[in-house]
Amino acid sequence: MSAPVFLAEGGALGALAAGDVYLLDGAEGRHAGVVQRRGPGERLDVVDGAGTRLRCVVDAVEGGEVRLRVDEVVAESAPDVVLTLVQALAKGDRDELAVEAAVEVGVDAVVPWQADRSVVVWRGQRAAKSRAKWVATVRSAVKQARRACLPAVAEPVTTRQLAARVREVVAERGVVVVLHEDATTSLADVALPAPAPTAERSPAVEPVEAPALLVVVGPEGGISDDEVAALQEAGAVAARLGPHVLRTSTAGPVAVALLSERLGRWA
Repeated sequence: MSAPVFLAEGGALGALAAGDVYLLDGAEGRHAGVVQRRGPGERLDVVDGAGTRLRCVVDAVEGGEVRLRVDEVVAESAPDVVLTLVQALAKGDRDELAVEAAVEVGVDAVVPWQADRSVVVWRGQRAAKSRAKWVATVRSAVKQARRACLPAVAEPVTTRQLAARVREVVAERGVVVVLHEDATTSLADVALPAPAPTAERSPAVEPVEAPALLVVVGPEGGISDDEVAALQEAGAVAARLGPHVLRTSTAGPVAVALLSERLGRWA
């Protein structure tokens, strides 16, 4: 059974080495020591959200402070293609369900989209509060999936802003896919961006930014014709998942899973 994951509250975990001691405190320490009642000898991982993982053994627990012995420090590679879910805002918790599942299956970033047919509108304090819920959902999903990287949650975008983002991505050798039931191209046939070579992502050389792969999912009422036209004009490709029309809460995670397989992440 894999070890449970806890997120470091701050600090550079990469500076630690096997044999060092790490003190897990704060909210994560309370969760481990008080809520889950972790005890000496149990194994757990601490991650920094940026790809560094500490494989640890509990030495001692004092309330909300868990003293850990570091057995191994693992630096996980950055993705050679950055897979991003652009999720339209949806009523109820459907958009949050989509984000949660997408993070669990491996998405690298999330962008909230205020689509034309989104029933929910993020404005003012509600926007900040709603985005904070997405951030909390992502943190929880990262821990559930035992991931070392924490996907970023961008500020919400309008369709005009999304179209501008599409142009930037395409100009930088990336690909943007708009999921649409009337599309004639299958997601399985969409050409994916060429991954950044491993050598170019090595710390020994100047890092090369990995190309982006964006998946755009509409709200309950679907993406409007004007939105599809605007995104395609900007360089996006419309594609269908398959013969069935999925809910906004499931389309994104399914697409992320299929693309992750094509990118070789689940090999």
